[in-house]
Amino acid sequence: MNLKTQLNDSMKDAMRNGDEVRKRTVRMALAAIKQAEVDKRAELDDMAIIALLQKEVKNRRESLEEAKKANRADLIADNEAEIKVLEAFLPKAMPPEELRAIVQYAIAETGASSPADMGKVMKIVMAKVAGRAPNDVISAAVRELLQK
Repeated sequence: MNLKTQLNDSMKDAMRNGDEVRKRTVRMALAAIKQAEVDKRAELDDMAIIALLQKEVKNRRESLEEAKKANRADLIADNEAEIKVLEAFLPKAMPPEELRAIVQYAIAETGASSPADMGKVMKIVMAKVAGRAPNDVISAAVRELLQK
């Protein structure tokens, strides 16, 4: 079953069970997917949907930080609940040690020696990680290991 079907099924279950947070969050994610499909004039595959869900989680984390600064407990709770719902559809997060091992392998494979070679390393790492770690975490790990 593809990810879009899982999201649709989850929304239907949330509607049946009266789970407003899940219904609202999944509906928002499906709307973002539909908009991306309209923009690209093609149906998104699971990897593109995972990337879109990661972007939604990132947006909510940023909103969470802003809500904390504003001391808004209601918004903090809403954002945390939405993040939990979205993370249920994402692949299990990659441990930092595994990510570092993949980055080190990619550096050795490409012969990269400076931050200028970051693009070559990122290309290999992104293919192997396949949505199991956020892009900003991956680029930080690559940058850190290339600066040593």
